[in-house]
Amino acid sequence: MKIAFYDTRSYDKTAFALANEKFGFEIVFHEFKLNENTAQVSVGFDAVCVFVNDVVNENVIQTLAKNGVRLIALRCAGFNNVDLAAAARAGIKVVRVPAYSPHAVAEHAAALLLSLTRHIPQAYLRTKTQNFNIEGLTGRDLHGLTAGIFGTGKIGRTFAEILKGFGMKLICADPFPNEAWAKEIGATYVSIDKLFRESDVLSLHCPLTEETKHIVNHDNMKKMKKDAVIINTGRGALIDSKALVHALKHQHIGGVGMDVYEEESKYFFNDWSGDIMTDDVLARLLTFPNVIITGHQAFLTKDALANISDTTLQNVRDFMKGNPLENEVKG
Repeated sequence: MKIAFYDTRSYDKTAFALANEKFGFEIVFHEFKLNENTAQVSVGFDAVCVFVNDVVNENVIQTLAKNGVRLIALRCAGFNNVDLAAAARAGIKVVRVPAYSPHAVAEHAAALLLSLTRHIPQAYLRTKTQNFNIEGLTGRDLHGLTAGIFGTGKIGRTFAEILKGFGMKLICADPFPNEAWAKEIGATYVSIDKLFRESDVLSLHCPLTEETKHIVNHDNMKKMKKDAVIINTGRGALIDSKALVHALKHQHIGGVGMDVYEEESKYFFNDWSGDIMTDDVLARLLTFPNVIITGHQAFLTKDALANISDTTLQNVRDFMKGNPLENEVKG
């Protein structure tokens, strides 16, 4: 099997090269993303491996199929960037990594929350310049506050358990409630409306679908407590970014910590420090003192990279051998 990897970085190459020692596939790493302009590079490959910001639409899939590609292997959990119906029509299988390390993402969400509520970035910048003044750095206890978990898959449940350790009250929303888990941890499932109204901390852990796109919008943020904070380590488009700027500007919410952004594909994973930012919404978000943005790094731990690599290559091996595809995604 020959696999073309798109949108790769040094950590991808290191992790997959190590994992491939026991699989023996022929791998070629490309740093550029998969899109309509680069799909032709797939000529001669049996499979392509893509990440969250690769474009895998119908036109790209038609080119992949014409070039002989038979498998699209996502090295991530989300698959909203893949036209599954087009893949099915083209006879191309799609597989993913459904659970690489829920702890990696959940712990990053906790880091964002603590950094936001205790003003860690501001304190760090002060002390680096020998300024030890703590005026303006007053935070608040998480203990006793209400945490709203939107999506109780593995990551959402892991994050909820972390917040339970802080002594927070847990409320959750999910179209498929896990009542046994909720009873065990002391969480309560509520309506989405109640989740927005009662949460002091609202954390997003659901997939991006037509139903969840812009679930955090102008109307829902107006329902929230004025000092409530939002944490997003899921998908950027769960939040309406323009509405978020409005809510922050008019103090409808207390702040946001986000590892994803709905128009992140241009900027994230690249160094733009010497360029003018043309995304006015992202530029505005970066000006707020109560906003922390990280560049889609919640997954980035050694443990998660090892799991991603092993699962991705095992998915390819299963396809090659004609075994059942445990992690197949169907349209």
